[in-house]
Amino acid sequence: MPPFRLGLLILLATLVLDQASKLWLYFGTDLVLTQPWHLTGFADVVVVWNRGISYGLFQQEGGLGRWILVAVSVAASIGMIAWMRRASSALLAAALGLIAGGAIGNAIDRAAYGAVFDFVHLHAGAWSWYVFNIADAAIVAGVVGLLIDSLIPVRHPRDEAPPGGP
Repeated sequence: MPPFRLGLLILLATLVLDQASKLWLYFGTDLVLTQPWHLTGFADVVVVWNRGISYGLFQQEGGLGRWILVAVSVAASIGMIAWMRRASSALLAAALGLIAGGAIGNAIDRAAYGAVFDFVHLHAGAWSWYVFNIADAAIVAGVVGLLIDSLIPVRHPRDEAPPGGP
């Protein structure tokens, strides 16, 4: 499968999983009334509406901030898709697909509801990590993929010439 097609497939899968999980948890369960759902000693399912970006930074209460964040997410996704078209490796295309799919998923939430629906809360004792969703996890996994891809040496056709010349 060409890298671009793989990247698009991963983008679509990420987007569908993200939106389906959010819609099911919020509208298909009684999570809003019965939260938190304790999964383990370190993980709960909760309802958090994040009006900002990662870690709740840049909280936006007004309409202008909301639409600026939607526009930035859409622009970043378009950039990732353009980069994905030129990707020569499956890892790079997959990483870009994860990031773009996650960004689009969160942009849909922000456009539809004014905030992003986050629901996975990780914690240890009194220490609490931020609350996230599938889109956020995909973006983080995509960034890790970009970092790994950047560490893999690029092989050029001249690198494969036999010793002693062409």
